[in-house]
Amino acid sequence: MHKLLTFRDEKFLRKALTHRSYVHENPGEGEHNERLEFLGDALLNFLSGEYLFRHHPERGEDELTRRRSALVDEKQLAKFANEVGLDFRMRLGKGAIRDGGFQNQNLLSSTFEAVIAAYYLDNNSDIEAVRAIVEPLFDSVPENIVVSRSNVDSKNRLQEWVQRNVTPNPPKYDAVQIGGLSHAPEYLAKVFVNEKEFGQGKGRNKKDAEKAAAEDALAKLKKQGLL
Repeated sequence: MHKLLTFRDEKFLRKALTHRSYVHENPGEGEHNERLEFLGDALLNFLSGEYLFRHHPERGEDELTRRRSALVDEKQLAKFANEVGLDFRMRLGKGAIRDGGFQNQNLLSSTFEAVIAAYYLDNNSDIEAVRAIVEPLFDSVPENIVVSRSNVDSKNRLQEWVQRNVTPNPPKYDAVQIGGLSHAPEYLAKVFVNEKEFGQGKGRNKKDAEKAAAEDALAKLKKQGLL
């Protein structure tokens, strides 16, 4: 068993593995893993950024930002989830399982984020314990994959344009669930620059919706001849 799945308090791990679709079908299970997912996302962004900062002293901010996005994108986190053995350990509702949930990249990546957060809490909020787990995973990602993915992220492209042409502050995203099923929700995201809406988009999770909003903003900028 991978060390990431070794917990002193198994309740942390159980909660991290529990998707909202499982709670919907089993109300007595209590809370699902979305709050942990939020914390795990923040931890992975910090640790990947710090990792790249140390390993690439020659790279500038824009390049580091693109590489960080590639290192912790949905596809890569889903691969990490499979590597540590999270796939069939996820606690999913019957509908999610029927829809191929154990192979769903969004569910895998979200669960990985939640487990990272749970591991952090189980280790008394010790960031070094998490670093020891994730850095070998980062090391395992081939450089050419990181570079190729870093060139296509719409959120990074929009951020670069905004910080180069409008403001040093990054765009802000607001994503809310607007429908869908418990195991397949639909989100609407809007992206703002200096409180002005630049674009919006939909997706089956907040990250996809935010990317769609960024793509919408980029398309509008291109149409205006600004990109």
